[in-house]
Amino acid sequence: MEGSLDPGRRQRPTFAELFTPKLVTILREGYTLNDFRADAIAGLTVAIVALPLSMAIAIAAGVAPERGLYTAIIGGFLVSALGGSRFQIGGPAGAFIVLVASIVERQGYDGLVLATLIAGLILIVVGFLRLGTYIKYIPFPVTVGFTAGIAVIIFASQLKELLGLTLATEPAAFIPKVAAIGGALGTLNISAVAVGGVTLLMILGIRRWRPDWPALLIAVTVAAAITATLAMDVATISSRFGELPRSLPAPALPTFSVAKLVAILPDAVTIALLGAIESLLSAVVADGMSGRRHRSNCELAAQGSANIASVVFGGIPVTGTIARTATNVRAGAKSPVAGMLHAGYLLLFMLLLAPLAGYIPLAALGAVLAVVAWNMAERRDFFVLLGASTGDRVVLLATFLLTVFVDLATAIGVGVVLASFIFLHRMAESIEVGRQKLVAEDQADDVGERTAYDPAADRDVMVYRISGAFFFGATAAVSGVFDRIGQPPRILVLDFSDVPIVDSTAARSLENFAERLRQSGTQIFIAGAAPPVRHSLIRAGLGKPLARYAKSVSQAIAFGRARLVASEEPQ
Repeated sequence: MEGSLDPGRRQRPTFAELFTPKLVTILREGYTLNDFRADAIAGLTVAIVALPLSMAIAIAAGVAPERGLYTAIIGGFLVSALGGSRFQIGGPAGAFIVLVASIVERQGYDGLVLATLIAGLILIVVGFLRLGTYIKYIPFPVTVGFTAGIAVIIFASQLKELLGLTLATEPAAFIPKVAAIGGALGTLNISAVAVGGVTLLMILGIRRWRPDWPALLIAVTVAAAITATLAMDVATISSRFGELPRSLPAPALPTFSVAKLVAILPDAVTIALLGAIESLLSAVVADGMSGRRHRSNCELAAQGSANIASVVFGGIPVTGTIARTATNVRAGAKSPVAGMLHAGYLLLFMLLLAPLAGYIPLAALGAVLAVVAWNMAERRDFFVLLGASTGDRVVLLATFLLTVFVDLATAIGVGVVLASFIFLHRMAESIEVGRQKLVAEDQADDVGERTAYDPAADRDVMVYRISGAFFFGATAAVSGVFDRIGQPPRILVLDFSDVPIVDSTAARSLENFAERLRQSGTQIFIAGAAPPVRHSLIRAGLGKPLARYAKSVSQAIAFGRARLVASEEPQ
């Protein structure tokens, strides 16, 4: 029928299909009062978890605790309102602690704001260019390696608070940090150790015996009550940072110069890359728990907008958070409205409870982040990869050690490059090239009729079968086999039926080999090549008269013999 579409042909998604927020999709489907009730309960549940966590992450990252709340309120609202996931919860993430602390130490908070603004623009561009699907190509050993490395650094950063140490300055780098902590052990505060220990035990105990209770909030609240009641000599939010503000700040942008922009550009790229990885991993977790599917490019564009708004309102980088997103799904959320309400609840808490938050001991928040570090370390995956192949083990350990001892950007870059080279090596080794012995089926003529097998035909015809990806990494192996051919045959058939791809380097090397054989009078046929492979070979020069193509080996042999007979007939 004219104008009908082929149902088997995959249509390219439209812009609207890719970038319509899930909130709009939900509202179109029909949003009921029961759905709102479920979202309200889920949003409150997540907000109770996010309240102490947001402040703890901000303090660990070297900024004031209210900046974590601004991030969860502004960034969290926009991630849910504009994003491509039904259940994603945005906010400050533990994975950013090391990176944010390093940027603040080197460039100050204004430098962090500028880097995050640029990162937000990068995420928006990446989303609109539909590059979100490529984030999934970050190798698993790399993500496990840098996540475990970040967990180690987070735990090390909390030793000061858990032990109540007095430090003039705490370096962001791991080795100087550990050295500074070791040098300050003489200032150990037993009260802080007790508060941190009790908080940690309460969190673990509640999670074991009452897993549905908000363990973090209960433990922190009890620790604050004990500290205030007993007038313990322990650092609190108010003693370190003063009273928390009871409103959102006015939007503001930092002053910057071209030199400052150039200086923070690598940090901006790292924020964008880490934010993209974390948010899409979180969305995948939500998909697995709910059976839904997120829109990755829409999610990245939303993350970019949320990061820009977050720092404009005094926050820090925002991303999708796996633990809070999983809590949202388990709490029965129905739509992104739950995430938007979670941000609203946090704003309400800040307006009403800011003075009470000042009593929270920093040792208690240190215990919260120690639990976060333990949970994010992915210990099972780490040890599984240690027992895997040598390549995976090298990538894992390189990424892990570079994260801990150098920096996150270097770790991810080196890890991805190492993994890519190892993959190319494995692909190159997987290609097989071998000479095939002729059988009766190979002696069939061009109409498929079998003829008697002639053993002498082996002297005139050689068939080589190539199996696997024929690319630059495999060129040396394939060329080595061909170079060992002794007396050139009259007909050479290259069976490409098991070659899925061929690149220009491999095609060029084959073209050079074919040219040498052609000068010896050898006819070259390429059999069974898929259309894309055939196109690549022809573009490299492997067309007539250098090489001819056939659908099968038997057809190529029949064509070759027919040409030999024709050339030997007297003119």
